[in-house]
Amino acid sequence: MISIRLRRFLAGSALSLGLAAALSGCMLGPNFHSPRAATPTAFLNDSPSGSAPYVSGDAIDPQWWTSFNDPLLTKLEAMAVQQNFDLQIATQRLIEAEAQAQIEGAQLYPNLNANASYSRNRISGDSPTGQFGAAFPEVLQPYNLYQYGLQTMFDLDLWGKNKRAVEAAVAAARASDEARRAALLNVEAQIASNYIQLRGTEAVLSITQKNLQYANQLVQLTAERQQAGLTTSLDVANARATAAQISSQIPTLIAQRDALINQIGLLLGQTPDGLPQELVEAAPVPLTPPVVPVGLPSTLLTRRPDVREALDNLHSATAEIGVAKAAFFPDVTLTGSVSFQALQGDMLDKWKAVTYGFGPNLTLPLFEGGQLRGQLKLNEAKQQESAISYAKTVVTAFTQVNTALVTYEQEHATQDALTADVQQSQIALGLAEEQYKEGLVDYLTVLNTQQTYLAAQQNQAVSLQKLGTDLVTLYQALGGGWEGAYPAK
Repeated sequence: MISIRLRRFLAGSALSLGLAAALSGCMLGPNFHSPRAATPTAFLNDSPSGSAPYVSGDAIDPQWWTSFNDPLLTKLEAMAVQQNFDLQIATQRLIEAEAQAQIEGAQLYPNLNANASYSRNRISGDSPTGQFGAAFPEVLQPYNLYQYGLQTMFDLDLWGKNKRAVEAAVAAARASDEARRAALLNVEAQIASNYIQLRGTEAVLSITQKNLQYANQLVQLTAERQQAGLTTSLDVANARATAAQISSQIPTLIAQRDALINQIGLLLGQTPDGLPQELVEAAPVPLTPPVVPVGLPSTLLTRRPDVREALDNLHSATAEIGVAKAAFFPDVTLTGSVSFQALQGDMLDKWKAVTYGFGPNLTLPLFEGGQLRGQLKLNEAKQQESAISYAKTVVTAFTQVNTALVTYEQEHATQDALTADVQQSQIALGLAEEQYKEGLVDYLTVLNTQQTYLAAQQNQAVSLQKLGTDLVTLYQALGGGWEGAYPAK
């Protein structure tokens, strides 16, 4: 959705372009036509049945983060839209681009200036006029000169140089608007990704702390069995080593948690003390929805802001070729002025005080030392570069979506396998404990099953976190989310 200010400006620019084209000559240079991009009929699907179980072709919800059903995440997204520094910078760049387009658009209209002046003058006696005035002493006397009037100038723009410049500037303003949308989508994705990672880190930290308590209980149990002569000091040392190894993971996890909180604060434009209290309180990892709408491949190119930005950049570069070609031809400007000029102020309203002038000015480039040809060659090269960049952006868009889809779907399979791993590891640990108490196995068996269970729990929590961040990556690749609210300009 184009901003209201930009939409109004583009409408005015289109009107001025049409009026100027009707009043003046032709427009040199190629007219822009959107290139056709090859669009696949379907996104890549790695499932044997040919239908993805976790995605659908339904339209994407612009506020896709609400699919995680996490009120705090929704709150953080709203705060980021209003407070993020990158979005504020992108907004100012859009305003700058709109102002530049307005400056270029002014060339399509005549300018009109009013002027007024007063001067006290005296002719030099050594000048030719002064020497002639020796016979007429009054000529050498100081005199006052009063003047006011109007001046106007209008470039006929016979070859469309100004119109192409406006076309290029308007396209550049559109590209800046798309860049702002891309920045908005990127901020939304970063907020969601960092938030999910934060909750995932908290989950791993909680699992590790619980396992540390369990490990300490085993240390106490082993020590009691040693005192009863049921085991050796080796088992006690192994139990204490396992507890220490688990404990060593906790400081790193705390550091990761705090770093993610600080990163979210930066995205919100807030210092840590200004963050919502709910953010620093542990909460579960947001769950992904059963089915994710991904839209159709045919709509991807119109939905992704980076593709739209690349297209507008190509449009701007194409129009600049016309500017360079028009510079080879004569430039005709109409000028006119009318003013009142008198030696006495009370004579300025008399008809005989009127002075005027009007007529065309013709400027023809004869020798520029190769500058005009070099500028044309430069603009043509930039246009080709923009065309290649657009083609690359299109291919990149489909590649990123396909990669994100496969990654997201396969992580579901990983999550299912890890869930079974946790269940079986928990059963194995319970059996090992019972057999150890009955003296059927040594303590090393208990330690191995305990470490396996801890690793399985941690891997499951990390996979759940990755499932969420993979979905965020998929939404970003699909270009969803920029249609929402904008920060005020």
